[in-house]
Parts: sequence; C-alpha cells; structure tokens
Amino acid sequence: MARTKEFDPDAALQSALELFWRRGYEATSVADLVEHLGIGRASIYATFGSKHELYLKAMDRYVESRDPLLLAELSQPGPALPAVRAVVRRFAAEAASPKGRLNGCFVTNTAAELAPHDTAAARRVEMSWEHVETLLHSSLVRARAQGELPEDRDPRALARMLLVLLQGVRIVGKASDDPARVRDAAEQALALLD
Repeated sequence: MARTKEFDPDAALQSALELFWRRGYEATSVADLVEHLGIGRASIYATFGSKHELYLKAMDRYVESRDPLLLAELSQPGPALPAVRAVVRRFAAEAASPKGRLNGCFVTNTAAELAPHDTAAARRVEMSWEHVETLLHSSLVRARAQGELPEDRDPRALARMLLVLLQGVRIVGKASDDPARVRDAAEQALALLD
C-alpha cells in the first residue's frame, strides 16, 4: 500500500520558490531544501524530481503568479499609456524596495545565473520576456491608436526598450543602494513615450 504524502506539495513548491529566489540555484543545496521545506530528500525527489526540476517548477510558479497581475494592469479599458507608465514605475519601486534589493526578480536572476548554459532555464526566461514584451507592445499599439502615442513611434521597438529597461532596473535595484538610480532611469525611459 502506498504511503500518503505527509506534506503539502503546493506549499513545499512555494517554499522552494522562496528559497531559490532568495539564494539562487547554485547557492541552494539539496540539504538546504530539505531543511527549508522540512521534508526528506527522498520525498523531494519523488514529488518534484531533481533539484533542477524543482527549480524549473518554482520558476514556472513564479511566472504564473506574476503574469496575471501584469496582464490586468495593461489591459484595463480606457487610456493605455497611463497603465504602461504605472507598470514601469511599479517595477522601479519594487526594484528599489528592501525586498527587491534582497531577492530581485526570479526571471532576471535566472537569466543571469543559468540561462547562458541551461537550455531549459533559458527557454523559460525567453518565454517570460516574450510575454512581457507582447503585453507592452499591445498596450503601446492601443495607445498609438487612441492618439496617446505619436504616430512616428514604433510600438514594437518601444516595448523592447521597456522590457530591457525593466530587466536592467531589476539588476541595478538588487545591487545598488541608491533608489534614485532606478527611479531616474525609469522616468527617462518614460519620457520617450511623450
């Protein structure tokens, strides 16, 4: 007879996400996961697979929890440009916050740590970036159609510029103790939308 799991896999995945997010992939050992999740090594492997598989599942969870918020922010009815501005300012504020400095962004952290040599992680990073870029592009197309954005502005190029800015803000925010650095960069980028 199979034993019943003595832990909540969903809660364990969330706990693993928090540990990986704070420490990164390489700095988190299986022993760290055992201690942090409060479950045995065999249970981790039986439920999630390898440490790498658990990391990828944690990354998927992170993206799934963040994407609906971004979609809701950028797809509100009415003027589109204020929503884009609010998203950029939110990213900058989060990056400059104490928690942002501690953790950064899980996707950005993965891009820096694993994507150069880990195909599965790189694929997830790229999918996340494509999603953000698509949401920004759609909002900027709508803004141009509504007369909020000058006709000579390229919504695709602007969306890409904002994506790169948002990722850079996450890196600089994590490493810098000067919140004005990310706020000023965000405001300068937003000036390009006028």
